[in-house]
Amino acid sequence: MPILLDTGNIEEIDRFLKMGIIRGVTTNPTILLKDGVVGGLKVKERTTEIAKLINPLPIWVEVTTNDPKKMMEQAQELAGMASNINVKITIHGANGELDNLEVVHLLEEKYGIRINVTAIMSAQQGLLAALAGASHVSLFGGRVNNMGYNACEEIKKLRNVLDMFQLKAKIIVGSTREVLNVIEWLGAGAHYVTVIPSLLEGMIVHAYSKETIQMFLADAAKAEAKAKG
Repeated sequence: MPILLDTGNIEEIDRFLKMGIIRGVTTNPTILLKDGVVGGLKVKERTTEIAKLINPLPIWVEVTTNDPKKMMEQAQELAGMASNINVKITIHGANGELDNLEVVHLLEEKYGIRINVTAIMSAQQGLLAALAGASHVSLFGGRVNNMGYNACEEIKKLRNVLDMFQLKAKIIVGSTREVLNVIEWLGAGAHYVTVIPSLLEGMIVHAYSKETIQMFLADAAKAEAKAKG
């Protein structure tokens, strides 16, 4: 199930869902803000709308706090809104606080809530999140590349240790910058890659495909004209 659509836009989700080429939706506060979704009530409404539209495919929604108690509360509230909602929690706090993995462990093991640990930049972070019990771990491939490392190598290392120790976590690679990233990262071992709508369009439309299709249509029109002539 390789492609997740990275958006909070209902029209875009519906368009690609009808094509049958996406296997879920991911969001975060930044994405929702870009799509004009502001305020707690609006976020809940949009989340529920997306969950209903794509059901039974999953949607991943992020908590908006790093306070452990509030993270627990928000995660349970979000997961309770629909059966296909999964919750995103960052690998650690904004200043390196270490409470998050304890929260992840409790939510997965005690409450049975599927957690995606996000904002991961290295294979070792991904391994620790998986050991904590996370169902999914999100490596930010584009940001890894921007730091001067090869995201493919981190993906390979992470997939290797997850398989070696038979951990349940699946790798989601996000922060996708180029069409090429999608195939590269899947080939390196990612279970999913998140793709924004414009990149997904870029995967579909190719300049030489357009040229070929235009030639086919032009030749078909000529053949029809000759037949009538």
